[in-house]
Amino acid sequence: MSLINTQVQPFKAQAYQAGKFFEVTEQTLKGKWSVVVFYPADFTFVCPTELEDLADAHAEFAKIGVDIYSVSTDTHFAHKAWADTSPAIKKVQYAMIGDPTGTMTRNFDVMIEEAGLALRGTFVINPEGVIKVCEIHDLGIGRDAHELLRKVKAAQYVANHDGEVCPAKWVEGAATLKPSLDLVGKI
Repeated sequence: MSLINTQVQPFKAQAYQAGKFFEVTEQTLKGKWSVVVFYPADFTFVCPTELEDLADAHAEFAKIGVDIYSVSTDTHFAHKAWADTSPAIKKVQYAMIGDPTGTMTRNFDVMIEEAGLALRGTFVINPEGVIKVCEIHDLGIGRDAHELLRKVKAAQYVANHDGEVCPAKWVEGAATLKPSLDLVGKI
């Protein structure tokens, strides 16, 4: 069963951000667009490159009203220690959620049960708490923040322009499509 167009399931977790610990729930994700990025573990190899890439693009996400949350099954304490020791993670200004119970990771269907770790799952959630983008990668395949930003902008565009859709490689300002009988077989 797909998570697309489903409501984010209830969770409660601790997060680390900018020197502070705080609680995050499914309600935290409501009211704004959110990106939730699951990754296997702190102090690893591909993960810091992805989180740093998101950190470098953080201002662009913020400019379009998007909050970013990274999640692993590590604790919020481990996230702080990682930020204190890794040059890449020091750049992170978005919330890093600890999910040691695996509640969030299971809710988003990215738990590797035998390892207690998350797959590389990326989710775009609208202000109503509904999942609009779901992408899951194998552990060895890193993600690109700018491609994610393009997808978020497409999701926002479609949400604000009833009856329009974004074709492949759509970028902000490019032409969209209005599905109709007239377009069938002409694209």
